[in-house]
Amino acid sequence: MENIIIQSALTASAKIAYLDPGTTTLIIEIIAGVVVTLATVTGIYWRKIVKLFKKNSPETDAPAADIKGADDGKDVITADDLLDDDDDNE
Repeated sequence: MENIIIQSALTASAKIAYLDPGTTTLIIEIIAGVVVTLATVTGIYWRKIVKLFKKNSPETDAPAADIKGADDGKDVITADDLLDDDDDNE
């Protein structure tokens, strides 16, 4: 009887350490979620981080006067405006 109790006590740690496939999948999902979260946060704040270390340089965006169709007084260029311009070129 004592022999069975001693064997059970010695092998109890091996029985507690069993991980079923569901637990393994959950651990993999947690790791993947942490990686995706870190990549997303880094991507969101990357421009701000770079801007801190970069000298003040002007933006490279095109001014509104250089945009085709900007002289008609509209604030927004729509797809219809672009299609109309294509018809004029033919």
